[in-house]
Amino acid sequence: MMANESARLALPLLQAGQAQKELTHNEALTRLDIAVQPLVESATLASPPPSPVPGQCWIVAASPTGAWAGQADAIAGWTEGGWRFVAPVMGMAAHVRDRGHAMAWDGTAWRDGAVRADGFYQGGLRVIGGRGAAIPDPSGGGVIDVEGRAATGAILAMLRLHGMIA
Repeated sequence: MMANESARLALPLLQAGQAQKELTHNEALTRLDIAVQPLVESATLASPPPSPVPGQCWIVAASPTGAWAGQADAIAGWTEGGWRFVAPVMGMAAHVRDRGHAMAWDGTAWRDGAVRADGFYQGGLRVIGGRGAAIPDPSGGGVIDVEGRAATGAILAMLRLHGMIA
């Protein structure tokens, strides 16, 4: 027996002897348009925005209402024919416009990506931040220990600023 939809993205499949195959084909293309290289406006809305534009998408937040009811975590795309939903699959990522970085589906939840405008994150902690000021070269002085301590202090301050050490 032939499946009615694709295994991974649940796209509708054409069936032998099916009338109006173009409807099924167009529905599959519409869902692909949402799922492939997705750009979503936000991942915080639980109800549809009042005036969406065809092509705009959102990651549906928890406890959705209205036309999004029952679609938590799906990518909701507004089309000329109304809302279409694509359920996330493991590894799916979407750039989220209002966050300025990507989020990825880990199989249970959407997680913020590691690379963000303000740094690189590992385990939810920023480990590399924006570039700080240059550390000046030690100069002058007759006591090397004082200069060494100052240079070491400047290096430690920069490592902390960049989030590389606590």
